[in-house]
Amino acid sequence: SHELKTPLTSISGFAEIIKNGFVKQEDIPGFAGKIFEESQRLIVLVNDIIKISQLDEGGIPYDKEEIDLYDMAEEVLGRLAEPAKKKNINLQILGEHARIKGVRLILDEVIYNLCDNAIAYNRPDGSVTVTVEDTASGPRITVADTGIGIPREAQGRVFERFYRVDKSHSSGGTGLGLSIVKHGAAYLGAQVELHSEPGHGSTFILTFPKAEA
Repeated sequence: SHELKTPLTSISGFAEIIKNGFVKQEDIPGFAGKIFEESQRLIVLVNDIIKISQLDEGGIPYDKEEIDLYDMAEEVLGRLAEPAKKKNINLQILGEHARIKGVRLILDEVIYNLCDNAIAYNRPDGSVTVTVEDTASGPRITVADTGIGIPREAQGRVFERFYRVDKSHSSGGTGLGLSIVKHGAAYLGAQVELHSEPGHGSTFILTFPKAEA
């Protein structure tokens, strides 16, 4: 409720100030911009809550299909090129083509959230490396960054909803990204591993079940 009320309170406050005539005409566009930003934040939050609820309830009305992990990861990195460029973060993809049977929308959300986090919590001039492998254990995708890292005592909680390790380093996101990763991976039958050390970045590994013969 706190996460929902914060942007709503800002929107209501800015609108009330304008309504009561306390804003100079030339300042109205600035206030309108703040209302727009907060409303966009609220829309993203509500959409993320809906995704989590759908995954919880198994209410994903989509069929499974064969998906190439490498192709999808490459496409996701393309969409994140602009935010990465703003922080001068190098994005690269390595490995090979590996295919899984899954729901494209959910897989896209999982990979996107991992890569988005890797950029958001990275250091300027850092890097994000996505590696796709077809291993004996099953297809695997690894997202490694050179960011701030996660303390050992917090690593068991980062997949909780709204949990943030350090609010001073908050990326301005909803706090639901890694929870979506956890629930989405479970829906796809994938195992999630996290390896991280403060100051030395984080590595998330998703291993998918081997295709049935």
